[in-house]
Amino acid sequence: MNPSTDAPSLRPNDLLTFIMALACGVAVANIYYAQPLLDTLARYFDVGQGSAGVIITMTQLGYATGLILLVPLGDLLERRRLITAMSVVTALSLAGIALSPTIELFIVTALATGVTAVVAQVLVPFAAHMASDAERGRVVGRVMTGLLLGILLARVVSGSIADLLGWRAVYWIAAGIMILQTIMLARLLPKEPAQSAMPYGRLLLSVLTLMREEPLLRRRIFYGALGFAAFSAFWTTIPFLLAQAPYHYPDSMIGLFGLLGVAGALCANFAGSLHDRGHSRSGTVLFQAMIGVSFVLMAVYAHSLAAIILGIILLDLGVQGNQILNQSAIYQIRPDARSRITTAYMTCYFLGGAAGSAGAAYLYQFAGWSGACALGGTLGLTGVLFWLTEPPRQSVKPV
Repeated sequence: MNPSTDAPSLRPNDLLTFIMALACGVAVANIYYAQPLLDTLARYFDVGQGSAGVIITMTQLGYATGLILLVPLGDLLERRRLITAMSVVTALSLAGIALSPTIELFIVTALATGVTAVVAQVLVPFAAHMASDAERGRVVGRVMTGLLLGILLARVVSGSIADLLGWRAVYWIAAGIMILQTIMLARLLPKEPAQSAMPYGRLLLSVLTLMREEPLLRRRIFYGALGFAAFSAFWTTIPFLLAQAPYHYPDSMIGLFGLLGVAGALCANFAGSLHDRGHSRSGTVLFQAMIGVSFVLMAVYAHSLAAIILGIILLDLGVQGNQILNQSAIYQIRPDARSRITTAYMTCYFLGGAAGSAGAAYLYQFAGWSGACALGGTLGLTGVLFWLTEPPRQSVKPV
């Protein structure tokens, strides 16, 4: 099925694209609110920094679980109904976090939030499906800009609210926003018929078939997992660095560092245009190199605020630019299986993120900031070396 010819009535206009971008940002923000609060949560629940870091790891593992079990339903069920149902459950999970009396219950409800927050990954292939071939990179770029801004602004909002009203208020407000989003999406998203009629079990197994049959998908999965592992390694450990000497920043100030990543989010449209113009290969190595360089800079000049700021900008440009190139490429592979392609890609992406956050939290306890940066730099370098094995031209079958 080619959306440019078979579903013209569903093509997204600018307003619908904006709404879907906003919804993606709101949904994915829910798994990042805890990052600038880790030092505060460790003190509140009287646990170590490594135990607090488990919150991020479990949230990302929950997200990976949702990608495996829920996102493929986007090819099987009517997507508007699926999206609104998942949004309601996310709101309930956020309320559970706000009520958590212990770190154990916090972790369990954070895991549940991660599972249902994958609604963002149902929206992205929905937008890609509605777009024509010629504009798919641009549409994906715009929707992903909203998703990336949600990731970045979540830290700023979370830190500011926590300083003013306490960390529980962050999650009560987030739950309310998800309810409002559910109402908006139920009214504005178009209905769309299911893309597949196969049973649920076969639908899940077909994800593995796609990974086996599509070399471009496997390659882009590896790039994505490396990039998000580096990204998560940084954001899991930077609150500990900034809360200590010589910085001694409060949660609100740590959260503000997320604004520096806006450069990466705004790069989404540029990266989408690179794909549409056929420059994905050269863009990939550029963005991978940025990841590695950012960690070298921040490791060498750990006590320089200017170096940390520049490093964050380079890291976000590299990770987010590469993400847009990856997704623009994989959504050309099989138009009838875009939700399952999303499952394959994003599951590995968030497993990479979970491994990066867990590895960085562990290394930080024993080797400090230098250990975390060594991990991130190695991941970036691995991406560059892997790029050297890439065929000069990789194309997909026309759709």
